[in-house]
Amino acid sequence: MDASIKIKDVTRYLEEWAPLSYQESYDNSGLLTGDPSEEVRGILVTLDCTEEVVEEAMQSGCNLIVAHHPILFKGLRKLTGTGYVERTIIKAVKHDICIYAIHTNLDNVHTGVNQKICEKIGLKNLKVLAPKLDTLNKLVTFIPRENANEVTSALYEAGAGQVGDYKNCSFQLQGIGTFLPTDSTNPHIGRRNEQTNVEEARVEMIFPAHLKRQILDSLKKAHPYEEVAYYIFPLLNENQHVGSGMIGDLETSQEPLKFLQSLKNKMNLDIIRHTALLPKNIQKIAVCGGAGSFLLPNAIQAEADLFITADVKYHQFFDADKKLVIADIGHYESEVFTKELLMDVLMKKFHTFAIIFSKTRTNPISYI
Repeated sequence: MDASIKIKDVTRYLEEWAPLSYQESYDNSGLLTGDPSEEVRGILVTLDCTEEVVEEAMQSGCNLIVAHHPILFKGLRKLTGTGYVERTIIKAVKHDICIYAIHTNLDNVHTGVNQKICEKIGLKNLKVLAPKLDTLNKLVTFIPRENANEVTSALYEAGAGQVGDYKNCSFQLQGIGTFLPTDSTNPHIGRRNEQTNVEEARVEMIFPAHLKRQILDSLKKAHPYEEVAYYIFPLLNENQHVGSGMIGDLETSQEPLKFLQSLKNKMNLDIIRHTALLPKNIQKIAVCGGAGSFLLPNAIQAEADLFITADVKYHQFFDADKKLVIADIGHYESEVFTKELLMDVLMKKFHTFAIIFSKTRTNPISYI
């Protein structure tokens, strides 16, 4: 095994994909138990972490459990083994098992949970259903014209300048920068105590807010000036790649009943709770893994023919109001294929230890 691979290396990789800053305020994603500096002996991938899953990790020689749902949603006042949460945590800590949760941050990235559902049912032309606000910043900086390409390339490499599916995006204006270096300076251009005029490019770029430190480090490293002039502005723009739910189209429209039967097969469902079928074919479909009824207004506004989600309450079914069909497929059932998604992502990066699917069925609901 490559001794250089630590728990923190795995979690850092996952957080580059699904940053913790994208999780909802009520959530508790991240490393929940264990020492991040421990070497990885194996990873067990699961939807939920329970006592049985911790036991499975122990038997499989895995010291890291990567789960979608956090076993800890709120603080514990004691650890006496009362209730399954306390027992699970005690067992994990006692046996040096690290538990990592990747929950609503994975729900909210466009390559996450909802894209996996869309892939399973064959949707195309995918878009985030409810894009997030307040996740983007704008950088404005001033660069000597001869250094502009070098500095902007460094900023692109650090993650700036992506707008939707377009990369290396910037806006540039040419102008004159003025400054007077004092006795304590070591100017790249000009002389101490002499007024200096320099042809500069004013460069503007958008970047994800969670990359601020990384972007600034790259700017200062690549920029020739001793003192780098820049501004950062928070933006209210929608982030097209971050947000709740997803919407897409079937290749060809289908009769409602035929589609629901196909959905049942593709998602391996025992049951679908749904509203009355409407007298039109299904083509545009909105999805939200887990409890997604809060997105019903978004699905209606987007003119979806059908909305696939889970945990819909009785009175919420009425809110469909004959504008679309709601299909409640169950919380576990809507997210169970997240294990495949996590497995695929982890195996692209790590090859020197076992990455194992949990065989424990964690769905607390049974049907007869």
